[in-house]
Amino acid sequence: MTKRLAAACLFLCASHPAIAAADEKDDIAFIIEEGTQQSEAMVTASELMDGIGPRLTNSANMDRAQDWAIAKFADMGLTNIHREEFEFGYGWDLVDWSATMVSPRPLRMTALPRAWSPPTNGVITGEVVVAPMSKVEHFAEWRGKLAGKMVLISMPGETSESDGPVFKRYTGEDISKKDAFKEETYDPHAWEERLDSAEFKQKLGEFLKAEGAQAMVAMSYRDGMLVHGTGYDFRAGEILAVPAMELAQEDYRRLVRLAQTGKAPTISLSIDASFDTEDTKAANVIADIKGRDAKAGYVMAGAHFDSWFAGDGAADNGAGTIVVMEAARILAQLPKPKRTIRFALWSGEEQGLLGSRAYIEQHLATRPVDTSLAPMAQFRSWGSAWPVTKKPGYDDMKAYFNMDNGGGRFRGIHAESDFGVTPLLSKWLAPFASMDADRVVAGKTGGTDHVYLQRIGLPAYQFIQDPLDYFSRVHHSNLDTLDHLRAEDLRQASVVMAGMLWQAANSDEELPRAGIPTEPKITDPFKVADPNK
Repeated sequence: MTKRLAAACLFLCASHPAIAAADEKDDIAFIIEEGTQQSEAMVTASELMDGIGPRLTNSANMDRAQDWAIAKFADMGLTNIHREEFEFGYGWDLVDWSATMVSPRPLRMTALPRAWSPPTNGVITGEVVVAPMSKVEHFAEWRGKLAGKMVLISMPGETSESDGPVFKRYTGEDISKKDAFKEETYDPHAWEERLDSAEFKQKLGEFLKAEGAQAMVAMSYRDGMLVHGTGYDFRAGEILAVPAMELAQEDYRRLVRLAQTGKAPTISLSIDASFDTEDTKAANVIADIKGRDAKAGYVMAGAHFDSWFAGDGAADNGAGTIVVMEAARILAQLPKPKRTIRFALWSGEEQGLLGSRAYIEQHLATRPVDTSLAPMAQFRSWGSAWPVTKKPGYDDMKAYFNMDNGGGRFRGIHAESDFGVTPLLSKWLAPFASMDADRVVAGKTGGTDHVYLQRIGLPAYQFIQDPLDYFSRVHHSNLDTLDHLRAEDLRQASVVMAGMLWQAANSDEELPRAGIPTEPKITDPFKVADPNK
């Protein structure tokens, strides 16, 4: 069916279900044809990842990327395109950096500053001291010993040994393992230990500054000369107490060996970074394909637009961004759907799903979270904050689909332990069985922007994706470039995303929802917390 003919059929289809069903089949055929034979996914991906690059929340490069996305949505003919701001904190932009071992021999090391590190104001040079500290009680041992030092804050432990392939696609058995219901436990005190851990690094930085240390040096969590620069343990938007550098495992281990077997090595570090203390607002980008029935609500697709800065933010989460935008491009060419289709490019995901939470609190529901906590601490406590208060827009959202597990093709979707949604999700995935994307599994998945929506009882889902080399080496690392995405996978995911949105937007059936959750009872009332922890 041509686009013109499809538009002409709208009136007839609305009054004749048989014609409407046939039209939907033709629309799915168009989505598959457009998404595979006329795809713009990789060209768009190169514009974003190669041309713009990493997108740290509230950085200058994030602003540039959002301007680009808004212009792309406008070219597609979408409406209601806008930024939705929320309070975040200081912007931080990294210009240049270096790390060199000066003695016992000159050696350029592989390194990356930690996010929100202050600059060094030129090159700083000092002797290494290995001072492992993982709790406040360890500070006493090092008091008076760190002035002027480059402080390595942990022992490296054993080298890692890979016990599996670096690159992987799921087998049917792998996916079947995800199809298992797991009873959700609840302990209102369980998150408190995590909050203590999240606050520790801030206290460590303050201790190092008070002791006159020149810099904090941490070891990358992966080997293979990979560095990350992630700043989970710090308050987003605040300046760290001392310059903080992450070294590749191989370089970090060398320094420790030298320090423990002879004279401590000397290293030089430099960090050229700047802060924007004036603009403390981050923003999500929202765009719509307006539906023809204003009372039918909306369906939504989202991916987080922000990234860390070690690579180009390709697999995490440029891939999801491209799939959402390509789905928008495809669907914008079809007649108006029954429901509005909304597209969201979230910000602040890496600091604790801040952008999707801001959207929820503005439009859908609120929870009484302690906003004085650091962002990651708020993230961990959000699900335990009661009660949930529904907002007027809550019932308008009918479905949300998220992509945020790298660039691997879709293999199905997580039902989030809600068996009531399985029949309809299976029906909507059925047209993509030949693309091997039709599995609905009971298991939950976490850490993506669908989580907060699920926790207020809305139908929100993350797709099952082939892992490729995402978790083994690309995630948050300096290898996160376009080279690690697969064109055929992005095309397939874009088609499935568009198809799911189109069917959800036009279906007479709606996904069932759990409704506003209430505070659960303690799963094990006889469990007593260890007072020594």
